[in-house]
Amino acid sequence: MNIKKGLFYSLLFILMLALTACGGTDKSSSDNTGGSDEGVTEVPIGYTGPLSGPAAYYGENTSSGLKMAIDEVNEAGGFEVDGKQYKFKFVSLDDQYLPNEAANNAKRLVQEENAKIIFNPHSGGIYAMQVFNEQDGFLIGAYTSEPGILEDKNKLTWRIPPGYDTYIEPFTKYQMERFGKKIAFLPTASQYGKDWAEMLKPYWEEQGGEVVYETQIDFNKDTDVQPIVTNALKQNPDVLFIGGPSEPTALVAKAARDLGFEGGFLIMDQAKLDEMAAVLDGNMDILEGSSGVLPLVHSDYPGTAQFVEKYNELHDKNPGSEAGFHYVAVYALIEAMKIAGSVDDIEAIRAALDEGIRNVPEEHQVYTIDGVDERGANLSPQRMGVVEDGEVVAVGEDDE
Repeated sequence: MNIKKGLFYSLLFILMLALTACGGTDKSSSDNTGGSDEGVTEVPIGYTGPLSGPAAYYGENTSSGLKMAIDEVNEAGGFEVDGKQYKFKFVSLDDQYLPNEAANNAKRLVQEENAKIIFNPHSGGIYAMQVFNEQDGFLIGAYTSEPGILEDKNKLTWRIPPGYDTYIEPFTKYQMERFGKKIAFLPTASQYGKDWAEMLKPYWEEQGGEVVYETQIDFNKDTDVQPIVTNALKQNPDVLFIGGPSEPTALVAKAARDLGFEGGFLIMDQAKLDEMAAVLDGNMDILEGSSGVLPLVHSDYPGTAQFVEKYNELHDKNPGSEAGFHYVAVYALIEAMKIAGSVDDIEAIRAALDEGIRNVPEEHQVYTIDGVDERGANLSPQRMGVVEDGEVVAVGEDDE
């Protein structure tokens, strides 16, 4: 794993330098939120993520939570740190879900915008930025469940959602008990998908299961997934391991049902059950027997209902956990900046995140997060959602 990661870092660093020398990519776009008021200083918040291509829906979901919180803060007059008034300036760039583009965008955000905080929602991009973020002095707001991003103890990485390693055991248990022990692997071809598969496979086999088919789906290239699913179903699996962005993952599930598959879906945490159902025109029969993360709209934290209502008014759809976690992250940053007494001393802000996230006012607690550990991981609740009789049912420590 470490050898693979070292090669990955080296190749990405070389490619990132080449792209920087060429002046970046013409496919990036920017979206500035904020505005300068007299006596109010702007604090840039950077974002690089997939805003076009097959993962655009996922990228929009992550950035929408940031923008919603930033707009709220700015419309309320900003925030005060050490006696000075500040507002946020949100700058977003499209990386098309590509690690090298994410690294190049991060360089641009630092050099052109003086961004000290850059959010990114995919592990490949985060790994690429970790090559240089400590040297360049910016905090990565890492929206990925990949446990590996914490392994090298990068001091300026903040992982926002729970790690997917917490889902391996309950997802496996549910699928084996309900459907059986033969599984076919059809995850996304991203680094995140590969790492998820590497962690799931040995655990599944330790529980007496069998992996009867293995491949990956590149959603940037494999626009017709039916042939891939057909090959998997020839091995008569009881369960399909699928995942990636919600929209294309839903189409994989539909293809399986269209081909007669009656088993369960073990769904990686990036894809969300409610978002997949929306892609499928609300047809929950397709997702019957799925195990995945519990959708935000089925949660009941202090600020959840208010957030869902406002998000619906703005976007005419329900928010996912991506939007909710990013929304909380903005308010956690404000509290950490107040504790640090600075908006740009990034080491002090990172050190203050543990206390800061626990100081987030209840009305903004879309999720209640218990702190940030020494590795930079949010101490977040983990609950599983399963589809039974056409309904999403919450399963967690209190329900088992």
